[in-house]
Amino acid sequence: MRRLTQRTEAVVNLRALEHNINNIRSRLGSGVEIMAVLKGDGYGHGEKGIYPTLKSCGIERYAVAVWEEGASLRNAGCTEPILLLGDTCDGQLENLIKYNLTPAIFSPDTAEKLNLLAKWGGVTQPVHIKIDTGMSRIGFADDEASVETIKKISELSNIEITGAFTHFSRADEPDGESAKAQFERYIRMIERLEDAGVHIPMKHVANSPAILLRPETQLDAVRSGDILFGLCPIDEEQWEREDFRQVMSWYTYVVMVKEVPAGTEVGYGGTFVCDRPTKIATIPVGFADGYSRKLSNRGMVKINGKTAPIIGRVCMDQFMVDVTDIGEVRRGDTVSLLDDDLSVLWMADLLDCNVDEIVCGISKRVPRIYEY
Repeated sequence: MRRLTQRTEAVVNLRALEHNINNIRSRLGSGVEIMAVLKGDGYGHGEKGIYPTLKSCGIERYAVAVWEEGASLRNAGCTEPILLLGDTCDGQLENLIKYNLTPAIFSPDTAEKLNLLAKWGGVTQPVHIKIDTGMSRIGFADDEASVETIKKISELSNIEITGAFTHFSRADEPDGESAKAQFERYIRMIERLEDAGVHIPMKHVANSPAILLRPETQLDAVRSGDILFGLCPIDEEQWEREDFRQVMSWYTYVVMVKEVPAGTEVGYGGTFVCDRPTKIATIPVGFADGYSRKLSNRGMVKINGKTAPIIGRVCMDQFMVDVTDIGEVRRGDTVSLLDDDLSVLWMADLLDCNVDEIVCGISKRVPRIYEY
């Protein structure tokens, strides 16, 4: 069992990360690049901490959601292209040039403002065109009016279109009909742009579920987020056969063990009442650390290799578990909150949420520890 030197640790297994990269690469056609998606601070794993491993594994492209994440990656030493998948407000467009970031463009107004800033800075600004093929989020519509608009953007003096992409809304569905329709809309739009004289050097549409289920959508690059970190984006039964490894585990320790009589209330609101003499262990983690309050009276932890149920409400900084039936438990014993048995997928199923919510929700006050 792991021994801790601090209150709690989110352990990032870099060997598992390497394994997942190799797994992804084995599925790709010749010349298809992996674009590592590190939005949400690398899905909660810490983009600065994992970047050296990604680089050493030959990852040559990155994507984040907002410019601040891109700047953080640059400050970590990243010199490769970084795509921004989301928006940048007008007052911060100059940061795209400062940090050499490639924005998603879906508005002629933004393109013109960025062109002016690039002209003032004496640089040519790379951009990727975002096309909306059914997500109904951001992106140009796949129609002739958009072709004309994008052509005008391509003619701006200090803007260079280096790619175009779309995003699948239902790539995880087994029948694949929605993803197929979106892919066909994207390809038709690219053909219209090429016919209009707008060259698109890099075409990319495949996200994590598409990498697994839709190999025909690989094109020039694939955007790998969930599966990079061993997070399930598809049907769970199939996922078990795909040989990805969960990259993050989460540990803490037992603060105190006490025995209380039957009838004792536990925690805020007395939502749990002991129906027998009970041995209670207090755990020094709570919802301020990202350990969901919805796990109150539902979740479990692992102590000395055995599971113990949560009793009472999860507090901001602590919660309690029933250790009556698991043998001797002492202060200092290591507690697994997430591991290979108590997986991210297990917790997401228990909470009826997305796996990404679990790892992205682990707060900054939980140190990330990087290990091989």
